[in-house]
Amino acid sequence: MPTAYGDLTAAVLALIALAFVRAESILALPLIWLFNIEGTLDLIYANIATFRYHVDPVQLGASYYLPAELTIHILIFVYLLRRPLGRTTLLRPKSRRA
Repeated sequence: MPTAYGDLTAAVLALIALAFVRAESILALPLIWLFNIEGTLDLIYANIATFRYHVDPVQLGASYYLPAELTIHILIFVYLLRRPLGRTTLLRPKSRRA
């Protein structure tokens, strides 16, 4: 299975999740989880496939820098795991009342 399908799926899921976050939908949080899990698994598969099919790292260009992409997914997981369960606004800070 070509890894480009995984990249396309991750990109589409990210855009859909973003639309739901902006709409403050209750489905935003599950879609962010889905995007992040799929994106991480695709990244792991692509890395394994690189070694399995003996791809020269020079041919990968900027995508050779796996730690940068993986760091983003880890940061998203950390953020998601620190969020309380239930319907909350995801990106808007809590308002402070004086």
